[in-house]
Amino acid sequence: MRLLFIGDIVGQPGRNAVRTMLPKFKEKYKPHLIVANGENAAGGRGITSAIVKDLLDAGVHAITMGNHTWDNKDIYEWIDQESRVIRPANFPEGTPGRGFTVVRANGYELFVLNLQGRTFLPPLECPFRTADALWNEASKYRFKLIDLHAEATSEKIAFGWYMDGRASLVVGTHTHVQTNDARILPQGTGYLTDVGMTGPRDGVLGMERNSVIGKFLTQMPARFVVDEGKWQINAVLAEFDDATGRATKVQTIAHDEDTFWME
Repeated sequence: MRLLFIGDIVGQPGRNAVRTMLPKFKEKYKPHLIVANGENAAGGRGITSAIVKDLLDAGVHAITMGNHTWDNKDIYEWIDQESRVIRPANFPEGTPGRGFTVVRANGYELFVLNLQGRTFLPPLECPFRTADALWNEASKYRFKLIDLHAEATSEKIAFGWYMDGRASLVVGTHTHVQTNDARILPQGTGYLTDVGMTGPRDGVLGMERNSVIGKFLTQMPARFVVDEGKWQINAVLAEFDDATGRATKVQTIAHDEDTFWME
């Protein structure tokens, strides 16, 4: 089974990149299932039902979220009904939505779990113990993906090792910079510390750079907006053994508007 995971989609430029490149990725890589992190898809913060529809229509099968899940308030109206959009499972009990889902396409089914780290982010429930608590449900499925939306590299790496031999693939999101450590851990779990960002190439983590630079220079409050420049797309392609669900390949993908397509 081949899985394509698209890194954090940021604003209109990120959505444009998905619409432009996903047909090409489908043709070249032939993924059976496609998952994307969409927590920044609406103006850099949150997501809307219209954007969800656009991404699903483009071919994305499931959308994971993160610490900006609730930044567009209309999400409260539909997240309980939309099983293909999940928020971190370690939000407190009673939070709207769900923390995992199962997507089915092209003869395969994939368990998708979304978690949020705690280092330098709000103190949610422990993602390690939350994964443990949900693993009886996850174990029903051969292919299992975890998106750990976290700030600290150490937390992501530790979690990857913790899930080695249980998850098919553990990827990190949130920091918007693709890391160079794609690998398969000893017991068969694919791993990547951060998938990176799908959005404006020449901003600062997708935001217009001058306002960010100004904040660093002055330490004064600043309003950040999504940069309107050229786009980039970061993703990871993973392949799994059909019999065991273990990873056999983990490959990072990075393109931008100037290197429109590379063979």
